[in-house]
Amino acid sequence: MVKTDILHWISIAPEWVCEILSPNSIRHDRITKMGIYSKHRIPYFWLVDPTNKTLEVFKLESGKWTVSGWYAENDKVRAEPFQEIEIDLANLWLKGQPKQSD
Repeated sequence: MVKTDILHWISIAPEWVCEILSPNSIRHDRITKMGIYSKHRIPYFWLVDPTNKTLEVFKLESGKWTVSGWYAENDKVRAEPFQEIEIDLANLWLKGQPKQSD
């Protein structure tokens, strides 16, 4: 079993984790959690940023995260480990929510 400050007791690691970013969690999700997920060999990790309307897809290869894809706004996505399913990102975002400016 695995016990960390982030994960509760689990008997096996999941095949996929998706984190929804918020302004208060970006550093924690990108640094702390990504490190823990790679340590426990979780093969796929997604970061959804509703403020910027983006999806980042990562795959664990040889213990390192590699980017499998970057997607935004109205993209239609087929991403591992769900490449058989098309996900319309437009369905994720609140209607009328303005995009964050650069």
